[in-house]
Amino acid sequence: MPVRKGAPALLSAGTLCAALLLTACGSPAAPPAPVPTPTPTPTTAPADGAHPAPGPPGRAAGSITSAPVPEPGLPGVGPVTHASVPDGTSQALVVTGASADSPRSTATLYARDPAGGWKVRGGPWPTHNALRGWTADHTAGDLRTPIGVFRLGDAGGRLPDPGTLLPYDRDDRFAISGTGFAGEPLEGSFDHVVAIDYNRVPGRSPLDRERPLGAEKGGGVWIHVDHAGPTQACVTLEIEDLRDLLRALDPAREPVVVMGPATELAR
Repeated sequence: MPVRKGAPALLSAGTLCAALLLTACGSPAAPPAPVPTPTPTPTTAPADGAHPAPGPPGRAAGSITSAPVPEPGLPGVGPVTHASVPDGTSQALVVTGASADSPRSTATLYARDPAGGWKVRGGPWPTHNALRGWTADHTAGDLRTPIGVFRLGDAGGRLPDPGTLLPYDRDDRFAISGTGFAGEPLEGSFDHVVAIDYNRVPGRSPLDRERPLGAEKGGGVWIHVDHAGPTQACVTLEIEDLRDLLRALDPAREPVVVMGPATELAR
């Protein structure tokens, strides 16, 4: 089935005014006491070679240090979701769902620049996801796309490799026929696919059917060619956008897909 992986408190106006009144109001100040005139004290020049005792150490000019500035995170991805992105990953496809129950989403490819954080390297591209939207607990046949962070490591399709660095399995078994949920033809949907590492064995063809979490948790969740309608659990891209993605993905950069509705990804 084409279907995982503060801000400081501000004083209120009243509190601020009270603080100012307490500072400015009080008992009348007494006149200042006269300051005694200091009596000169004879000094003796130090002997040759003698030096005044050093005072307490001070901070040299320019030695002030500041805390490192945190690297900007993936746009639209909050700290909880971002914590699941592997440390070695420097490519991420972020698929942002319009809502929890929507079959429409947007995909953007980012690459990590050590000097400036994550930068857009592809998209944004319009996408479809599952008919009923998204879920954090996917099961076979629920017509929802898994939410989470999943590796992208294997590709394939009915058509020849368009030039990806990922392992690519060209096989006629990727052929498909029939119609989708909107009555649209499904032919050509698997001309190119990228396997999402949800309930599958990495390093194998997307056609492999072993399900480590059990068959009831679904599987065969791919990024494949868009057929102008919702999917059972997969994410789709227009064919030229998918080819661009395939040519961009580099296994040495440990690519992942970060996917889910916008409200969940922002956590």
